[in-house]
Amino acid sequence: MAEFLYKAQNSQGNSFEGTLEAKDRAEAEALLLRRRLIITSLKKKPTEIKIKIGSGIKTEDITRFTRMFSSMCSAGLPMLQCLNILEAQCENPELKNVVHKLTQSINGGSSLADALAQHPKVFDSLYCNMVAAGEAGGILEGILARLAETLENNQRLKRKVKKALTYPIMVIIVGIVVVIALMTFVVPTFAEQFAALDAELPAPTQVVMNISDFIRNNGAFMFIGVIIIIFAYKMIMRIPQAQFAMDKFTLKVPKLGDLQIKSATAGFARTLGTLLNAGVSVMDALKVVATTAGNKVVEKAIYKISIGIAGGKSIAEPMEEVGIFPPMVIQMTGVGEKTGNLGGMLLKLADFYDEEVDAAVDAVVSMIEPLIIVFLGGAVGGLLIAMYMPMFSMGDAIKG
Repeated sequence: MAEFLYKAQNSQGNSFEGTLEAKDRAEAEALLLRRRLIITSLKKKPTEIKIKIGSGIKTEDITRFTRMFSSMCSAGLPMLQCLNILEAQCENPELKNVVHKLTQSINGGSSLADALAQHPKVFDSLYCNMVAAGEAGGILEGILARLAETLENNQRLKRKVKKALTYPIMVIIVGIVVVIALMTFVVPTFAEQFAALDAELPAPTQVVMNISDFIRNNGAFMFIGVIIIIFAYKMIMRIPQAQFAMDKFTLKVPKLGDLQIKSATAGFARTLGTLLNAGVSVMDALKVVATTAGNKVVEKAIYKISIGIAGGKSIAEPMEEVGIFPPMVIQMTGVGEKTGNLGGMLLKLADFYDEEVDAAVDAVVSMIEPLIIVFLGGAVGGLLIAMYMPMFSMGDAIKG
C-alpha cells in the first residue's frame, strides 16, 4: 500500500487536505471520488526511511483507545472532538499519528470504518466490520463498548496464558545458561587436571569433555546457527502450507492440542457472538472470524462452515462435519440458532470456555514442569557425575 497526499474540495467549496493509503493513484482517486470530493492535487508521499518492526502499537494501546473512545461517545461528544482529545492524550507516538490520520480522513468525508480500514496493521477486520455495523445501525457507542469488552477479554486470556508459561520458559533458559557455563568454564578446569594424570578417562567423562571442547571452539558459530534457524523458521512459517502443517501438528500434541482447541473455541464463540449481536450477517461474521482465528486449521474449518451455510445447512451441521469443535459447542450453537438467540448463546459459550482455557493452561504447566525438572536435573547431575568418575576410579586404585 502506498501513501498519497491530497488536496480536494467538496460541493460546498470547502477545502480539505490529508493523506490516504491506496494500492496506486487510480485507487486513491476512486476513494476520494467516493467521498464526493473534487481533487485539486494528488501525489505520492515521498518515501521515508524507517526501521520499524510491526506497527509499533501494542494490543493494550488499541484496547485503551477503544475504551476511552467508547466512553466519550457515550457522553455525547462529537466523533471528531473525541478523536482530537484521544490524539492529545496518546502516549504512543505511532498511535498518535494513526489517530491524526483518522481525523484527517473523516474531515475529508470518509466514514470511521473506512478510515480505520486504511490502517489494517492496527485495526483488524473484526474491528473495522464491527464499527461499520455500528455506523450503519446508528449504535456506534454501543458497538465500541462491546468491542472494548471483546478486546479486554482477549487480552486477559492471552495474559493468563503468558503468565502461566513464563515460569517454565524461564527455568529452561536458566538451565541452558547454567549448562553452557559449566561446559565453558568448569569442565575445562577438570580437563586440565585429568590431562596431568595422563590416564584413560571413563567414556562419559570423555564425552562431556569433547562436548565442552566443541562448545568452546564453535560457540560463535553455534550462536549464529541458532539465529539462522530462528530466522529460517519464521520465513518458512510465512508459507501457508507450512503454517497449516505446524498448526495441525500442535493440535495433536497431548494437553497442548486441548489448550489450542479450547482457546480457539473461546475466540470463535466470542467473536462470532459479538458480531451477530452487532447486526452483522452470519456469512460476513464467519469471514471475519476466520481471519482472526489464529490457527490455519481452525480457519479452514470456519470457511467450510460458511460454505455449508451457503448450501442451505444450519450452522450446527457443518460445525459437526469439520470435527474441530467439542460436541457441547455444537449442541448449544444449534439450540441458540433454533431459539433465535445465537449471539447470546455464543457469548455464554465463550465465558464457559475462558474458564476451560484456564484449566487447560494449568494442565499444560503441570505436565511441562516435571519434564523440565527431570531433563535439567538429569543434564546437570549427569555432567557432574561424569566429571567425578575419574576421581572415584583413582580412589579405588589407591585403595587397591
